[in-house]
Amino acid sequence: MINSMTGFGRYEAVREKMKIAVEMKAVNHRYLDINIKIPKKLSNFESVIRTILKEYIHRGKVDVFVTYEDFSESNTALQYNEALAGEYLKDLRQMAQTFQLKDDISVSVLSRYPDVFTMEEQDADETELKEILEEAVHGAAVQFVESRTKEGENLKNDLIVKLDEMLEGVAFIEEHSPQIIAQYQNKLKAKVKDLLEDKQIDDSRIAAEVTIFADKICVDEETVRLRSHIEAVKKELTAGGSIGRKLDFIAQEMNREANTILSKASDLAVSDTGIELKTSIEKVREQIQNIE
Repeated sequence: MINSMTGFGRYEAVREKMKIAVEMKAVNHRYLDINIKIPKKLSNFESVIRTILKEYIHRGKVDVFVTYEDFSESNTALQYNEALAGEYLKDLRQMAQTFQLKDDISVSVLSRYPDVFTMEEQDADETELKEILEEAVHGAAVQFVESRTKEGENLKNDLIVKLDEMLEGVAFIEEHSPQIIAQYQNKLKAKVKDLLEDKQIDDSRIAAEVTIFADKICVDEETVRLRSHIEAVKKELTAGGSIGRKLDFIAQEMNREANTILSKASDLAVSDTGIELKTSIEKVREQIQNIE
């Protein structure tokens, strides 16, 4: 089985007091590039997310979005700073004595001074947070891979159809090439006969000219290699795995052989078929770019 590099996955891990949701999507990329957007409360676990995702993904530009919701009625607690209150009280009494003021300090007054009472956020259990986050990441990654696999199967089927059509084009060129040489030989004989009129035709000279022409337009090696490359791509698609880079290299070789065939083409039908092969190879390369 093969995977497309485009995919989408989402999963929510819910507990009584909290919910963590992970959403991920990807497009094609030469290497693995993971971009994570995560709440500050969970930022310590970014490396955990990356480690998990590398178990599922080998190539692609992946964007990961993590959200966190706290369902508890209050995750804050009132904190009393006794030492600071004592400092305030000490200084206020010193002030009253120095300036001969009435010492009318009350608890209600003292409590209103900065930082005597503060609301502090309670730290969540990191072990529980990590457990829930890992569940969400694994869940999203599984859905993500499933969507990639489904798209990959569609890619595979479409590519095999295109590759079979290319094999038909190669077969046409292989069948047509000898006919071109025979036609050239007949034309050459007719032209020489017209020029020499009733004189004897030098068959050996004609044979030499035909051989030179055949060497110039011979594409036997190119069609053999092109057929081999096409079959190799089909074999890799059937075997599956992370084959995107390998297929891209083979497609480049296919394009090189098609260019050579086209440059040697001396017949309109062969030339048209060569152009169709190049067009098909470009389409195949575009789709291969999206295989992991």
